[in-house]
Parts: sequence; structure tokens; C-alpha cells
Amino acid sequence: MADTVKRSELVALVDMDGTLCDYQGAMLRDLERLRSPGEPALTSDFEDSPWMRARQELIRGQPGWWARLERRQQGFDVLEELRALEFELHVLTKGPANSTNAWAEKLQWCQAHVPDARVTVTMDKGLVYGKVLVDDWPEYIHRWLTWRPRGLVIVPAQPWNAGFSHPNALRYDGTNLAEVRARLRAVRDAALAANVG
Repeated sequence: MADTVKRSELVALVDMDGTLCDYQGAMLRDLERLRSPGEPALTSDFEDSPWMRARQELIRGQPGWWARLERRQQGFDVLEELRALEFELHVLTKGPANSTNAWAEKLQWCQAHVPDARVTVTMDKGLVYGKVLVDDWPEYIHRWLTWRPRGLVIVPAQPWNAGFSHPNALRYDGTNLAEVRARLRAVRDAALAANVG
């Protein structure tokens, strides 16, 4: 395939937090350690308050926190499909403005877990080119699709994207990998056909 279509025409952008790694699980675990005895137990949709944001910043600022995040299987399922179809892999992750160690540690994580991918740490995912985006966060998906109206988004299932719907997006819940594969193959085949013509 490499002879008939340039790899740069088959760029797949893959999110890190919530897609390739379990950011939410690690954050919940560490917030639970900071919970006082009188506070209610946390759930995955913990409240967004100033004191909760301060705790999250404290956690994210710990040296090595980002580099130690655990892999998330759904993200790696899609990653393997992209590899099999010979997409050029790019990890596309948002860099927090108030946690500069995150930028370096996200790169370290990618080098350890996805060494065949290029890495872009950005503050605006909508500006980055790709044929495919794999991301769990609806706000980032909308922003990217604004500039890529023909792009395809694979959405690894998370509680916060349960109601998300878009004609160019397919939610992957771990049971519909064949459908994901078919949609990715269609993108690859369209790029091949455009290159031939």
C-alpha cells in the first residue's frame, strides 16, 4: 500500500487520556486518598468545585504521575486496527497549562507504550490534521470536526460520551470492533482511490 498512497495522507490522531490510558481511574484513586472522613465517596462524575480542581492540580503536579498511567484496552484495540491498515500513527494529547511536567511525562508515556507513534502535545486539537481522530471527549471531537467535516472519529466509550452522536463518529464500546474496522477500512480505501485517480 505504501507505494500507492502516501502515509501522510493516512494520518490517524489518537488521544491519550481516557483513550489510550486510564486518566480517570488514576485520578479517582488519588482523589480518594485525599478525601476527608466526612466527605462522601467519589464517583466518576465527581463535582467540579474550586477545592476539587485544586486537589486535581496537586495530583497532576506530582513528579511521575502522568508517566505511570495505566493502559486502557479499548484505545489499544483501535490502535491495533489502525496499525493493521497502515495508518500513520500520531498521539494527539492536550497539554494542561498549569502542569508543565505533564508535557514531558506524556511524551515519556508514549515512548514507553506507543513507540511507533509521533507525539503532538497541544492546547487545541482542532488545529491538527488527520483523516481519523480517536478521542473520548465530545468538546474536542466537535472542535476537530469543525475543520475536518469529512473526517472520521472513533469514540472510545466513557460515561461522559454516552449520549454523544454525530454522523462522522462511531462510539466503540468493546463489542463493535468489526464495525470500527469497516469504517477505518473505508477511509483507507477512499484515500487509495483518490490517489489512483
